[in-house]
Amino acid sequence: MSRLHRASSLRYLLKHPAQLALSVLGVALGVAVVVALDLAIQSSRAAFEASTTTVAGRATHMVIGGPTGVDAAVFRRIRLEIGLREAAPVIEGFVTTAAVPGITLRLLGVDPFSEAAFRPYLGGGPSDGRVGTLLTTEGGVFLSAETAASSGLGVGDTFSLETNRGPRPVVLAGLLEPVDAFDRVGVRDLAITDIGLAEDLVGRPGGLSRVDLAVPAGDAGNALLERIRAILPPDARLEEAGTRTRTLEGMIGAFDLNLTALSLLALVFGMFLIYNTMTFSVVQRRNLIGSLRAIGVTRGEIFRGIAVEAALLGAVGTAFGIGLGIVLGRGLVRLITRTINDLYFVLNVEGLAVSPGVIVKGAVIGVTATVLTALPPAWEASGANPRQALLRSALEGTARRWVPKAAISGLMLAALALPILLLSGESLIVSFLAIFLVILSLALLTPLGTVLLVATVAPLLRRAGGTLWAIAARSVVTSLSRTGPAIAALVVAVSVVVGLGSMITSFRSTLIGWLDQTLQADIYVSLPSTVSSRPEGTLPPGVVDVLTSAPEVAGFSTYRGTEFQTDYGLTRLVALDLDPRGEAAFTFQAGRPREAFASFRDGEGLLVSEPFAYRHRLSVGDDVRLPTVSGERSFAVSGVFFDYGSERGTLMIARDTYDRYFDDPEITSLGLFLSTDSDSEATVVALGRRLADAGLADVPVIVRSNRALRDTSLRVFDRTFAVTGVLRALAFVVAFIGVLSALMAIQLERSRELGLLRATGLTPRELWKVVTAETGILGFVAGIQAIPIGVALAAIMIFIVNKRSFGWTLQMEVPFALLAQSVGLALLGALLAGLYPAWRMARVSPAEALRDE
Repeated sequence: MSRLHRASSLRYLLKHPAQLALSVLGVALGVAVVVALDLAIQSSRAAFEASTTTVAGRATHMVIGGPTGVDAAVFRRIRLEIGLREAAPVIEGFVTTAAVPGITLRLLGVDPFSEAAFRPYLGGGPSDGRVGTLLTTEGGVFLSAETAASSGLGVGDTFSLETNRGPRPVVLAGLLEPVDAFDRVGVRDLAITDIGLAEDLVGRPGGLSRVDLAVPAGDAGNALLERIRAILPPDARLEEAGTRTRTLEGMIGAFDLNLTALSLLALVFGMFLIYNTMTFSVVQRRNLIGSLRAIGVTRGEIFRGIAVEAALLGAVGTAFGIGLGIVLGRGLVRLITRTINDLYFVLNVEGLAVSPGVIVKGAVIGVTATVLTALPPAWEASGANPRQALLRSALEGTARRWVPKAAISGLMLAALALPILLLSGESLIVSFLAIFLVILSLALLTPLGTVLLVATVAPLLRRAGGTLWAIAARSVVTSLSRTGPAIAALVVAVSVVVGLGSMITSFRSTLIGWLDQTLQADIYVSLPSTVSSRPEGTLPPGVVDVLTSAPEVAGFSTYRGTEFQTDYGLTRLVALDLDPRGEAAFTFQAGRPREAFASFRDGEGLLVSEPFAYRHRLSVGDDVRLPTVSGERSFAVSGVFFDYGSERGTLMIARDTYDRYFDDPEITSLGLFLSTDSDSEATVVALGRRLADAGLADVPVIVRSNRALRDTSLRVFDRTFAVTGVLRALAFVVAFIGVLSALMAIQLERSRELGLLRATGLTPRELWKVVTAETGILGFVAGIQAIPIGVALAAIMIFIVNKRSFGWTLQMEVPFALLAQSVGLALLGALLAGLYPAWRMARVSPAEALRDE
């Protein structure tokens, strides 16, 4: 780049500080969203890894059981018959406490005599003295020193743990002492007790969550594992220590990938913004570029100069974006963690872990995207000869000739994206690539759409607003080199708002219909959950007897929900004893209801949720193999039903069949059907009094009506999509800044044209009307074009991306109110973005505008 060209570029940037600031801000926001989400996702994954690794300790393998866990006798046989001393029984659960607000503690019940080989932060066994206090202190609990200090607890202090069996007083018997920084993060949310106390706290008498094993590598270790397998009961499994961790990580894989794709949409808007900025900077300097070319500056120097200018702009914007992303990530990590807790498993994330890799990734993406989007205007600027560069008409003529070419290119990209979507199998990455191709293709179609729409509404505008509005409409089309990129950016932004809004509305509408269908009982009874919105624990038998014998209750269904490891991964199995009215809760995606329920009741078949069937490629008639107390057994799939409670899926089995194959008489929740003359809300109060009269007032049972449970489920849904809503808002903010920057450049570049209008008699007020009308037309045209594009994006996300991510079939719904709001949003955004340029140009005198040129 020549010194003269460098000086002219610097002078141009310094003369347009507002446009420069908006461009930097747009890049910064695009990069910030990507960095923030990456940091939030990585922070949640790092916390999960630290927690699971610390809890597993030095175990190489673990024995896990069926619905009721592992019988304690298995541990004794491994120690005594096999002779493996490095074996430790574990009971795991979750509790909360007012002493440590806002955190769900992972409760770990251990045997101090067996722990020396596994979790070094506990000490060296009961002879250690410190760990021995778990045995000698009644209700003794260990917390991390950091957690105890933050909550003001000291050794010997008494506090209460909240479990789904009610509050339990415990004593802080000692402090965990992590051996390194990794363990320090992992033990932060741990509460460790003696295994006997843990049995009482989590309600698992005689059953262990697992048995940890430390088995040496090599042939001797393999032989030892075979001996252990030989003594295990039929419903127990021997797994590598990392198997369950990998299963849980896989559960949130699709969730993380969807968030990452949404964050990249914000970067796409940032790229449109850079394209706008560099295009307008070239347009505004066409005379200068023509003069430079005329005095000997080469095409290569012009190209390199604009590319370097874009790189510097991208570097500054990226630097700001990384800082803003770190701040934004602190808020997003809380939303993501809450969603993971609602849908998957308990996760506590303390602060944001700033990863150098994410920072480098954000820097590379920001600068590279900026330079790439600046290449077309740089090529255009360097390709024009000096005479063409000085002619405005040449630029607009070229732009109009490119309109049909851009439309054809857009159609070709859309035609390419369609087979990619249909033939990409279950690959989410390829699906998102196809979506980006669709977005790009639609952006290329917007210039032609703009020309056609303006031609359609121009006569109406002339009749409604007279000559001034006609001038404004004509200006939108005759200045496509300036208005085209701005309209495309706004169309893409609003179409994404329409697409995400339609997807969320469709999901919510489908969920409401499913809840109305599924919640057939009048009242539901369960224990409070410390983990998620799903019922957990077991109802005391006295509670079941008291409530089901109430005079208002005409019938009831019982539910037993369990999760255990199978060949399908972590599997949720629900045993149902259905009142005949409860069968209406199922809507089948495959299978005939009458035949499906007949097989279900006979104990031969399972009802399988749609997500489970989709993930494991099951259909009616296929077999599902489950470990039972009498060995592995096959059950036929008698029906596939719609279910939106979990994307992992659920298996439903008849209670009689469950009792026959699983040694588990417990009940997780009840559904009560009332007599026709009973009021649900009044009966909820009456049942509470009935429990109190039976001496069960201290049992923390939740009795709620059909409507209350429905409202709770919808609140969880709304929390789940809070992250999507934030990203949607941020995406539009990025686009709005891009449109504001573009409109400012458009109006300021038109100073001579607007000066001539003032010189021919237009008053400042009339000029303000022209400029405002032009921005309004621009916003209206963008909003109208965004509707079909947004609906197409919604269809892709609902029927392809959502299906591949979560296995759900959603009923698509595009509310008219959303479409109207989107057009209004585009119109309002354009009008707001045009206020300052309109105000400024209306205040400029004709002589000053003409002289400035």
